Order: sequence, then structure tokens, then C-alpha cells
Amino acid sequence: MIALVIGLVIFLGMHSTHILAPRWRESMIRQMGLMPWKGLYSLLSLLGFGLIIWGYGMARLEPVWVWFAPGWTRHLSALLMIPAFVFLAAAYVPGNRIKARFGHPMILAVKTWAIAHLIANGTLADILLFGSFLAWGVVYFIHARRKDRANNTQYPVKSAKCDVFAVAGGLIAYVLFAFWAHQWLIGVPPFG
Repeated sequence: MIALVIGLVIFLGMHSTHILAPRWRESMIRQMGLMPWKGLYSLLSLLGFGLIIWGYGMARLEPVWVWFAPGWTRHLSALLMIPAFVFLAAAYVPGNRIKARFGHPMILAVKTWAIAHLIANGTLADILLFGSFLAWGVVYFIHARRKDRANNTQYPVKSAKCDVFAVAGGLIAYVLFAFWAHQWLIGVPPFG
């Protein structure tokens, strides 16, 4: 469990430097240069992510149950993952209405993913993992939207075709992940 916690601190900490320590981050970029900073950021993020995976995998071997999720929560979780994948796709398709409306669909995807998994999983490791990402997502989204308002940032809408690409891309990714990749990568069938 320690590896999971350290991984979460490193990964989410790196992804929060512009919120928690913006002056330090800017100072590091000035001292190191942008590309070396991005390299360090990426290396530490990968280290944190690796520790999260390893720590969570180890915690799953000897789970500490906080609560037992009823069977129907798996179906609710699977249903919630549909908009999570659409939000994720919308983060990468420029000019769609989802991004124009919410500004940061990637963070909405993270929050939806975390909520969906908290509903269906009840171990201490699950609560630490998904609860940490949910808390981070809430704080990050509030910060990002405030910054958008302060800077009068607008996300343009190009055409309905961009919306179709975002939704279709999200649905295709959902089907692939739910019916194949989740079992292969995580070892748990979402519908099993």
C-alpha cells in the first residue's frame, strides 16, 4: 500500500505543480529550460504511474475490504464509463461542443472514471486510488475553469462533424476497452 500512496503523491503532485507551486514551477523552467523541465516532469510522472500500478497490484493480492459493492454497481460503473470515454475523446478532437462547453473534458473524464470505479469497488486500495484521482480532478477542474474565466479563454466550435468525431471516437474506445482491453490490462472483466 505504501508504493501506491507514494506513486499517487508523485504522480498527482507533478500534475498539480502549476496549482500548488506555480512560482517554483516557473523558476524551475527558467533554470532548466522548458524541454528539460518537460523531461523531468515526464520521468517523475512515469515513476509515479509505475508505482501506482505496482502498489495497486500488490494491494489487490491482500485486499482490505471497507465495503462490498452490490452486483448492480458494476453495471452502473460500466454505464458511467461511456461519458468518461466521450469526454476523453473530446479532449483530443479540436472544435467540438463538449470542449467548448466544459473547457477541460480530460479532467471530466478522470472524475467520471473515478466515480464509476468508486461505486463498484470497495477495498481500501480502491478508495485510495480512485478517491485520490477524484479529489485531484475536482480541485484541478475548479482551478482550470477559474483560470479560463480570468483569462477570458474561449474554446471555439468548428462544426458538428467535430462533435460526431468526439462522440464516435469515445464510443469506439469504450467498446474496445470494455469488451477487450480492460480484461487484458487490468485482469477484471467489466461485465463478468
